Amino acid sequence: MRPEWLWVLLPAALFALALWRGNRSSGQWQDVVDPALLQHLLVGETGGRRRNLTPWLLALWCVAILALAGPSMRKIPQPLHEKRDALVVLLDLSYSMTAGDLAPTRIDRARQKLRDLLEQRREGQTALVAYAGDAHVVTPLTDDTPTIANLLPALEPSIMPVPGSQPAEAAQLALELLHSAGARGGRLLLLTDGIDDADRDALVDLLRGSGVSLSILGIGTAEGAPLPLPDGGFLKDQRGAIVMPGLDEDQLRRTAAQADGRYQRMQLDDSDLRYLLAEDTLPGSGDTQALARTADTWEDQGYLLVLCLLPAVLALFRRGWIACLLPLLLLPAPQAARADAWDDLWLTRDQQGQQALQAQDYESAAKLFEDPARAGAAAYQGGDYAAAEQDFARGDSADDWYNRGNALARQGKLEEALDAYDASLERDPERADAQANRQVVEDLLKQQQEQQQQQDKGGDQDQQQQGESGDQQQGDSSGQDSDNQEQGEQSPSESGQSDASGQDGSRQEPAQSPGQDKQTPDGEDPADGAGQAQQPEGEDTGQQAQSAQESDGDGDGEQRDVSAATEAGTEGSERDQALEQWLRRVPDDPAGLLREKFRYESRQRQQQGNSENDDSNW
Repeated sequence: MRPEWLWVLLPAALFALALWRGNRSSGQWQDVVDPALLQHLLVGETGGRRRNLTPWLLALWCVAILALAGPSMRKIPQPLHEKRDALVVLLDLSYSMTAGDLAPTRIDRARQKLRDLLEQRREGQTALVAYAGDAHVVTPLTDDTPTIANLLPALEPSIMPVPGSQPAEAAQLALELLHSAGARGGRLLLLTDGIDDADRDALVDLLRGSGVSLSILGIGTAEGAPLPLPDGGFLKDQRGAIVMPGLDEDQLRRTAAQADGRYQRMQLDDSDLRYLLAEDTLPGSGDTQALARTADTWEDQGYLLVLCLLPAVLALFRRGWIACLLPLLLLPAPQAARADAWDDLWLTRDQQGQQALQAQDYESAAKLFEDPARAGAAAYQGGDYAAAEQDFARGDSADDWYNRGNALARQGKLEEALDAYDASLERDPERADAQANRQVVEDLLKQQQEQQQQQDKGGDQDQQQQGESGDQQQGDSSGQDSDNQEQGEQSPSESGQSDASGQDGSRQEPAQSPGQDKQTPDGEDPADGAGQAQQPEGEDTGQQAQSAQESDGDGDGEQRDVSAATEAGTEGSERDQALEQWLRRVPDDPAGLLREKFRYESRQRQQQGNSENDDSNW
């Protein structure tokens, strides 16, 4: 199991050779003195030659090396575990994905990025959901990522039966997949070129309290590009202007922040995937689950060779050695050494904190870090937002005030969070993430104030209509205050905050921008392609051979038997050729199965009245 140890046999052989040559060359008096006189001349010799221990030392060395190499003669089954990571990818197949601002098209780049993602998925389960005007499951949660990759070329906007863009329906379908698979939590990754305000609110409301985060990978450019039509030309809106949908990154960033996820624009390398699917975004990172299958591993049986070394150890025993160990009993008992003092000899406090942070021991990491920013980041990741606020308050940079605002918002102190964001913007006016988070918190405060006014107004109307007593009014108002307090405590979980990691940390950058309206492309009628089969040659040859065999029907019995066997073989080859010819007529359309599946599901939903109309169809 560890064959590299066998290289140590080479110095063992050299050492044995050198020892043997040394013993042979030292004190060889028998070469110059007569053997009969030698025994009387040598002092200290009791007779006979001294035993040579070189072969024994070499044998012991070899046995020890073989034991370290880990010999194994049988396999034992071992249970397999994998990281508990359920990821559902939501792929936008609306008509706007045909834009060519990212060469060759947005959907082509999205499929390429998806292929890169599947190659990186070594553990966990992955599912794929495609959506346009409605959502459909392409593959459920599975660890067979090559199967998902084989379906990617068939994913085109033309296979979707209902035009439009409904990311909320895709998220609902993804939650159903996670629940049906028994996954605790999970992550959603949305690949899209834009969503509007209504979709953003629907997504946030749907994912609130579900334990599932939503990260978004933006596809496209801010300038956009025209949408080509199947019959030529470009898509135009109702006013006759060419539609050029651009990427609204502020809207996507704000949506991801409110859904406890991250946003990143598509990059040429894998940095976007590493950021969106980092380990710290995985709920319950470090948890593993047992798999149904097992793997056979070789059993290390090197310990059996150690038994062969015990007789040699007994042979080296000398009288009086144990007596030398008796004074050790008189030594005082050692005092318990502090582990942290020992660690301080080799690692700094910040290095120890980084190790604890990598082990997800956030509480210990926050205590070990001497850098206030890193200590606050560890406390923030561990959910101790009050301690994180105190650590961030020890600094005065833009990053410190920004992170302090995040910690205050998580505690429900929205007004103080606004002041912290303002302080961060004073030091860095162009800080986009602080502006976005400040906008989120400000919107939440306005929403709470409106709810407070509505509740107060409703209480006054009840007082006028029912004439309740003052004590009852006081109880109602106190109940309303407690409700408002609960809403204030829940609001930070809905705002987009980022977990800082290391000194700099990683941030989520939510922002807001008006949505986009989409129109139906005129004359869009995606046609189903069908392949044309080529007629194989060979039928005439088979028929000529068959006719030749039938014409040669006169002869003896043996010739008839040979002729019948030849005719049967020819008929079998003709059937094979006919079958091959028929198979070639079948159109090679990988997207046909998905297209028909999506049409059937959409038809079922329309009959059940579960489909929703979408005003934006591109």
